[in-house]
Amino acid sequence: MKRPSPFAQSRPPTDSSWRNRLHEIIFEAETTSGKIFDILLILSIIASVAIVMMDSVSSWQTRFGNLFHIAEWVFTLLFTVEYILRLMCIGRPWKYATSFFGIVDLLSILPTYLSLLLPGSKYLLVIRVLRILRVFRVLKLVQYLAEAEMLLRALRSSTRKIAVFLFAVATLVIICGSLMYVVEGEANGFTSIPRSIYWAIVTLTTVGYGDISPQTDVGQILASLIMVMGYGIIAVPTGIVTVGLSRADKAVTTEACPSCSREGHDPDALYCKFCGDPLHLKES
Repeated sequence: MKRPSPFAQSRPPTDSSWRNRLHEIIFEAETTSGKIFDILLILSIIASVAIVMMDSVSSWQTRFGNLFHIAEWVFTLLFTVEYILRLMCIGRPWKYATSFFGIVDLLSILPTYLSLLLPGSKYLLVIRVLRILRVFRVLKLVQYLAEAEMLLRALRSSTRKIAVFLFAVATLVIICGSLMYVVEGEANGFTSIPRSIYWAIVTLTTVGYGDISPQTDVGQILASLIMVMGYGIIAVPTGIVTVGLSRADKAVTTEACPSCSREGHDPDALYCKFCGDPLHLKES
C-alpha cells in the first residue's frame, strides 16, 4: 500500500479553495478575518466620505485641494479592487452586481471616474455612506437583520392595502381642498384648488405650516374636522404594517451565499433560498 507523501499537506490551494477563502474574508462577518476586513472597510468608507465633505468647503479646498484629490483617487482605486474581488469570489457575479450592495458598491466608485468627463460629479461620492450599512454584519446584530427582513416581508404583504389607503387619502384631500376653495375663496389665500389641496394635505397630516389658514367660521369648522380626522388616518397604515409584522416573524442569520451573496437564511438552511445553491461549499 502506497504511503502518502509527507509533503502532501504543503500543496498550494486550488482555485476553488482560494475563492472560498476570499469569500470567507470578504462576505462573512462570523470569522476573525472577515470581521477585520469589514471593520477596515467601514473605516475607509467613513474616511473617504469625510474627505469628500471637507473638499466641498471652499477654504479647505483651497489649502488642501491637492491632498484631497490624491486621497480621493486612492480610496477609489481601493474600492475598485474590492469590488472586483467581490465579483471574483462569487459563483454568480451578476447576482451580486444587481443586488442592493452591489449597485451601491458600483455607484461609490463611478463618480470619481466620471469626474474626468463631468467636473463636479465627484461630490456624488457621498453615496459611499450607504456602505456603512455593513456595520450590521460586522457587529453581528442578527436581530436587526431579522427585523429588517421582517419589515420588508410585512411591507410586501401590505402593499395592496397601503395602496388602497393612499388612494382613499388622495380622494379625501381633493374633496376637502375643493370644499375649502369654495368656502374661503381667493380673498383668504385659497387662490386655486391645487393650493387648497396643498392646505388639506398639510392639515390632514397634522403638519400645520400656517402659511394658509381659514378665516370664516365655516372654514374653521371644516378645518377642525380635517385635523381630528388626521389623527385617525395616521393610525391606519401603522395598523396595516403591524399586522404584516406579526405574520412575518421569522429568525434569519448573517450567512452569505457563496453564489449570489444574499443573506437572511434560516439558521438550519443548507441551500440558498434565493438561488438554490449550497450554502456550505466543500474545498477541493
